[in-house]
Amino acid sequence: MECCCSSDKTGVDLSLLEPCLEKYVDAEGNLISILQKAQEIYGFLPPDVLAFISERTGIKPARIIGVVTFYTQFRTKPVGKNLILICQGTACHVNNSSDIEDAIRTHLKVDEGEITPDGLFTYSNVACLGCCSLAPAIMIGEKTYGKLTRESVVEVLVELAAAEEEVGA
Repeated sequence: MECCCSSDKTGVDLSLLEPCLEKYVDAEGNLISILQKAQEIYGFLPPDVLAFISERTGIKPARIIGVVTFYTQFRTKPVGKNLILICQGTACHVNNSSDIEDAIRTHLKVDEGEITPDGLFTYSNVACLGCCSLAPAIMIGEKTYGKLTRESVVEVLVELAAAEEEVGA
């Protein structure tokens, strides 16, 4: 297979994806399930994983890249241990989600998509989290935080960092 997605090998263990591929390889319409499992395993979708999925499923690389870039749930770059999703939907926007993003950027000292030096955080803006009554809101992992202020979002980040420190100690 010759494409731009197969040139930069990241050295990931592709065998970890085999059980998923065995389950779905012959079933039509399971590309999203395969990609979700791959991202769960590797934390993101590196080029060699996408090339491997293409080789094993027979799905053209362009179609796979199209799906990966269409759906915001998929990532092609690594992220920190805690991925912060900042809602930028209408309700959050009118309730100053830009202030929340600025507080996160300032506190973490990274821009959107970057990983903090300690590897703990990455933040990303999303179109909507579907929790308009909590505006402005963020989601970290499975937990949603709402009715945020600049101060309260920093408190959340400090608490998460402290909890990670305790686990690591």
